[in-house]
Amino acid sequence: MKRNALILALVTPLALISAGCVSSKAGDVYSRDEARRVMTFREGTLVQVKEVKLEGTKSGVGIGTGAVIGGVAGSGVGQGRGAIVGAVAGAVVGGIAGAVAEEGFTREQALELTVKLDNGESMIIVQGKGEDKFEAGQRVRVVNSGGTMRVTH
Repeated sequence: MKRNALILALVTPLALISAGCVSSKAGDVYSRDEARRVMTFREGTLVQVKEVKLEGTKSGVGIGTGAVIGGVAGSGVGQGRGAIVGAVAGAVVGGIAGAVAEEGFTREQALELTVKLDNGESMIIVQGKGEDKFEAGQRVRVVNSGGTMRVTH
C-alpha cells in the first residue's frame, strides 16, 4: 500500500504541471518562434466582438496520467486476481476521467473578432481573451506571422 501512495504522490504533481503547460492563444501572447521574425499587418475597424470558448487540449497526457493513477488506486482494491481486475478497471475509469479533466482544465475563454479591413475585405479571427480590450468601432491591426493571424491595437 505504501508503494501505491508513493506512485500517486509522484504522478499527481506531473499531471498538474502538464495541465498548466498549455500555451495561450491570446492576441497579446507571442510564441518564442515569432520573436525577431518579420510580420505583416493590415489595418481596419472592429465590427463585432463576440465571446466564445476554445476547446481544451486532447494531448493524451490526461488519459495517460489518469490511467496510471486509476490503475494504481484500483490495484489496492483486492488481492491476487482481484488486484489485477481492480487495476484494469481503475486504469480504464482513470483514463476517461483524465481525458475529461485535461480538456476541462485547458479550455480557454476567447473572442471572435470581425474586422472590416481598409481595403473593404472582411475577416473573422478567433483568439484567446488575453489582456487587450476590444470594442466594436475600434481601429485595429490584423497581424500575420507566417499564417498565424491575430488582432491587436
